[in-house]
Amino acid sequence: MKTTDKLNIVLKHIKDTFVGKNEIIDLLGIGLLARENAFLLGPPGTAKSAIIRALSNGIEGGKNFEYLLTRFTEPNEIFGPFDIRKLKEGELITNTEGMMPEASMVFLDEIFNANSAILNSLLMALNEKIFRRGKETKKLPALMFVGASNVLPEDESLNALLDRFLIRIKCDYVAPDLLHEVLLAGWKLEGDATREVPTISADEIRELQQLCRKVDLTPIRNEYVDIIHSLRNTGIKVSDRRAVKLQNLIAASALMCGRSEAVLSDLWVLKYIWDNEEQIEILEGIINQIIEKDNSDSSHPQALYNKTPDAESVMKEVNYLTEKWQDENLSFEEQNVIKDKLRYIQTRCDWIKDTEKKKYIQDHIESLWQKILQTI
Repeated sequence: MKTTDKLNIVLKHIKDTFVGKNEIIDLLGIGLLARENAFLLGPPGTAKSAIIRALSNGIEGGKNFEYLLTRFTEPNEIFGPFDIRKLKEGELITNTEGMMPEASMVFLDEIFNANSAILNSLLMALNEKIFRRGKETKKLPALMFVGASNVLPEDESLNALLDRFLIRIKCDYVAPDLLHEVLLAGWKLEGDATREVPTISADEIRELQQLCRKVDLTPIRNEYVDIIHSLRNTGIKVSDRRAVKLQNLIAASALMCGRSEAVLSDLWVLKYIWDNEEQIEILEGIINQIIEKDNSDSSHPQALYNKTPDAESVMKEVNYLTEKWQDENLSFEEQNVIKDKLRYIQTRCDWIKDTEKKKYIQDHIESLWQKILQTI
């Protein structure tokens, strides 16, 4: 079995466990292959920690480190305490056993609570995979770092921390129509702690990370350069350093699909490089226009999933919700589900390219909203 297949089996197992989280799981897989850090933004209870834990459990022979940061977190809690025996001899040496400097997967929750005492060491660890404390310098074995937070940083000094995470993923509650599946999968997970989990070794992942650097990006290089210019012109900051590193994500998408060269659809990963939530839709608009031109048979599933919505299927969904709303016996919860679905469809409608069809659907959506408001 190919090593990429092993990783895809691990990711599929996690997707089956966490319904409606395919996008997050695929992006974490991309980050793992590219050896680039990922940041998760979302409210509590959206399975951020549980997904990272499941991914960590799928890596055999690796050590995991997970920590919830507070404003009072001290360096010792992350990097380890000073070795008392060495301290008596006048040497400041950190005992890193079981701590972040020895971990292959690192998850730091509420990352923006990091205080100045740990910030510099953390920035170097995230950026260069090096731990430095005093005279100590140690190369870190980390395959990737994942950070999470409920909010984006307001303090400018913490923007440097966000910059160390190349992939930014919005984590939200699952779509209302998937809630039933979520409850079933969660119940099964709670009652089945002994089931076998597919794994891939840390060494195999390191091999894939080396292969990732050998993917040929020539077929998409011109389009990639155009995208970087386009993003800079729209006010999305992409430094030269980030532009170089983003190529790793494109290569990882190709490798994940078993290809040794990139195709246009691999550029889907560039939708996840936003600095704030306002940029999410802008990035989607720019990148979707590029990836929908790709006719490759081996596109990454997320690139296919995120293509421009089909006007007819969107209209069918609007008609279905309009019909459903006419049911006089709808419970309060069922009414809320319809409203949530309608909001989602409204967002998708914005990406329909045909202006006439888009206007037609938007009128029907507006008409349904009027009916909903009259009922309330």
